[in-house]
Amino acid sequence: MSDDIDAEFEDFPPRRSRRARILLLSILGVIVAFFLVTLFASLYTDHLWYASVGYSGVYDTMLRTRVGLFFGFGLLMASSVAANMVVAYRARPFHRPDSPEQTGLDRYRDAVAPIRVVLLVSVSAVIGLFGGVAANGQWRTFLLWANREPFHTSDAYFHRDVGFYVFTLPWLHFVVGFVIAVLVLSAITALVVHYLYGGIRLQAPSDRMSATATIQLSVIGGLALVAKAIGYYLDRFDLVTGSGGVVTGMGYTDQHTVLPARNILVGVAAICAVLFFVTAWRRVWLLPGVGISLLVVTSILLGLIWPAFVQHFQVDPNRPDKEAPYIAANIAATRAAYDLNAIKLTTSKPAPVTPATVQDLIDQTTSVPVVDPSLIAGAFRQTQAGFGYYEVREPLDVDHYPIDGIDRAVVIGARELDQSGISSSGQNWSNLHTYYTHGSGVIAAFANQRPADDSAESPQVAWAQGQDPGQDALEKSTGPFEPRIYFGENSPSYSIVGKAPGAAPSEIDLGPTGAQSRTTYDGGGGVGVGGFFHKLMYAIKFGDSNFLLSSRVGPDSRVLYYRDPAERVEKVAPWLTLDGDVYPVVVGGRILWVVDGYTTTDNYPQSERGSFSDMTTDVVGRQPGVQALPTDQVNYMRNAVKATVDAYTGKVTLYAWDDSDPILQAWRSAFPGTVLDRDQIPSDLLPHLRYPEDMFKVQRYQYARYHVNNSSDFFQAGLQWQVSPDAISKDQNQAPIRMFVPDPRTGQETWSLTSSYVPNSKTSLAAFVSADSDPTSPDYGTITVEQPRDKNLPGPAQAYSQLTSDPRISSKIQSFRLGDATPQYGNVVMVSLKSGPLYVVPVYAARQQTSTSSYLTLRYVMVSDGAKAGIGDTLVNAITDMTGSTPPPVGPGGDHNGKGNHHHGGPHRNETAVARAHALLERAQRDFAAADQALADGKGAEWVRLNHRARAEVARALNLLP
Repeated sequence: MSDDIDAEFEDFPPRRSRRARILLLSILGVIVAFFLVTLFASLYTDHLWYASVGYSGVYDTMLRTRVGLFFGFGLLMASSVAANMVVAYRARPFHRPDSPEQTGLDRYRDAVAPIRVVLLVSVSAVIGLFGGVAANGQWRTFLLWANREPFHTSDAYFHRDVGFYVFTLPWLHFVVGFVIAVLVLSAITALVVHYLYGGIRLQAPSDRMSATATIQLSVIGGLALVAKAIGYYLDRFDLVTGSGGVVTGMGYTDQHTVLPARNILVGVAAICAVLFFVTAWRRVWLLPGVGISLLVVTSILLGLIWPAFVQHFQVDPNRPDKEAPYIAANIAATRAAYDLNAIKLTTSKPAPVTPATVQDLIDQTTSVPVVDPSLIAGAFRQTQAGFGYYEVREPLDVDHYPIDGIDRAVVIGARELDQSGISSSGQNWSNLHTYYTHGSGVIAAFANQRPADDSAESPQVAWAQGQDPGQDALEKSTGPFEPRIYFGENSPSYSIVGKAPGAAPSEIDLGPTGAQSRTTYDGGGGVGVGGFFHKLMYAIKFGDSNFLLSSRVGPDSRVLYYRDPAERVEKVAPWLTLDGDVYPVVVGGRILWVVDGYTTTDNYPQSERGSFSDMTTDVVGRQPGVQALPTDQVNYMRNAVKATVDAYTGKVTLYAWDDSDPILQAWRSAFPGTVLDRDQIPSDLLPHLRYPEDMFKVQRYQYARYHVNNSSDFFQAGLQWQVSPDAISKDQNQAPIRMFVPDPRTGQETWSLTSSYVPNSKTSLAAFVSADSDPTSPDYGTITVEQPRDKNLPGPAQAYSQLTSDPRISSKIQSFRLGDATPQYGNVVMVSLKSGPLYVVPVYAARQQTSTSSYLTLRYVMVSDGAKAGIGDTLVNAITDMTGSTPPPVGPGGDHNGKGNHHHGGPHRNETAVARAHALLERAQRDFAAADQALADGKGAEWVRLNHRARAEVARALNLLP
């Protein structure tokens, strides 16, 4: 009886153990199944999305590349580790002398024996998984290397094409590092197996390592040292992209100590490799031990101590002379990498304003913006949004449109959906994802606060596009357009749209009169989600069972997701760094979002490396766009691509802008057909493309130092500038301003992006900088830096301080401060005129709407020419107040010249417009002639581009003529 009970209890634990194993395996199976299903849903829905936007080739290329790298390198690492473990096991000694060490290891060998194969597969698989993941992350590096293009320019020291550093060297570094990792992991796993099975006996008095273990480990060590020697050889080229003592790139110490040291280390590593291979034959570890010691000592002496000695005793006492040629090479490379060589540096000598020239000053400033896009968003929101669930994103954007024949700057914002404005009781799934699905239209105001006819200024906002009758000047200029915004910067994460045939529209819309209406999306964007399988996939993707349960998801439903314009461009062109300012334009009956894309690298030899965030951060505080590089550092940048996203259909289109860029050429080879040629840009879109902000910010940041060409002056840093700090937030850079800039010599206005410089640690004006932002002009992208001959002119912060401290101005500001309105100052706008710099500062006051909401209204405009200051309710009145002159009479049409002319100030403005029109027509004639020659030469693409540009110039000229 007792024996039976004992037998029963002896049988019980194994059954419980089997149940535990079954339970554990079940849990693991569920976890793995959940992971696989989730992964499949993500991949499948991404495939559907790429197909819906017409970029399946991008998805397929990325997937093939990443899967290929993952499995290729993962299998390489796993098979190498597995092979070395098998070799070590098969070479195990069959006779192991008894010893305490071997007795202890016997227990581990017995435990491992039943699961030996499982351990082999699992260990090599896990290690291979890590290797595959590491390789998968290098898909951009691999594609650039596989599609590399020459730059046709060489570095100053190794005389290799820049493409070697940008495309080839990063991939070679990864391959060499991966090979070393494979060999090290193989050596470690082989060593463990040898030790476990007696091939290595640490406590034996002699013969501590078997012959097979010696051969295997020495061969692996020799191969690793060969790879290390190759790594040292490649490290030599890193000297031209490394961080030097004075500038980025090669320095005196690098060339005279570090470079020779790395050459020597190549040889020492090769000798050590030979010693390891000899050990496989001689089976004595003394030689490789000596070799490794020699390598370590050499790397310390030559790699650390010698360079430090030379730097301290030779370079530091004579740094200006020693570093001069390296600084010169850095200046040349930096100016090329950031495209600074084309910047025009000029000097100006202003002509003082006299009573006779006041009218000329007024004429030159008719288009100066007094509406600050960073502050006026509240007025847009409170007066033009329509409902609480519509919003305009801050800061607003600035564009230009031909209004009544005159090119006018407008502050513009899209009326986007803001679901946080829906009442809390309405915050349910159906409302958030099926009823409130889109925004509606754009809101625009004239930047110079003049009405559509460009007559006299008004203290009130002059709306170019709004909800009230008569606020449709923009739509009259562009023609009717589709107002619904299903793809925008503030769009919901996903919306389900569409309806069954015959069903009533259900999506909330804004009607043309400002009343709420209903609509149904029929733009063709998104992915059909009516079938059960698609519903299941999207329920898994978004973690939302309503895809399966809600009656709002029917057979004709479509799901819209990845709706932010920048996100959509990033997904179809993941190799681009994107500008942080995505802006809306109205062309061709559509609202399009325009996204500027950059190709960047941090591997341009000898070019100065800098933080992209630091170079682009300013007082506006806009977050940098998507960055393609794994780090924030760049030392080369090109505005390679202009992208558009249709706000209604979501269609993404990429246009090559700088098709001479080798990085763009490489990516176009990797993803053929994804980027259209520049001459395919629609003619009505072209005028609204512009010089991008982040490119301008990076260039102005670098040019502050690199306008100095002399090595000695550069080292002393006495002539270097800094970007003007913001007048109010003095610890941040001023934001660039888009406006029409009058040419001080001709009076012709150019659509430009502007900023200014001050000397280091000073507040006086060093230079005014403007970039031609008119893409229809042959001068597009030309940056002009104008230095005043008078070095004592005030900079923006100094001018602002003078204005706010002026007793007359202070008393006027105080008058409305006493009425419980707090003044708020806008951008300090600097305009370079014939008379010198003119500073314009709008002054806003908060207008209380309700107990919880208010918005700013323009109350005054302050102006200063550096010597005198003025204030008025309009810019004209401020100028006349500054000059002490009488305001010009207002004519019948409301302008300030008494002649009723609506063209920017009368006859002078008319003459300027006619002169610009004639210049444009002459330019068009030259382009037509060049196009004919290109056609005769068989250059079809050039013929199309020149004809396209000439037609745009003719159209602009016709718009300018009265």
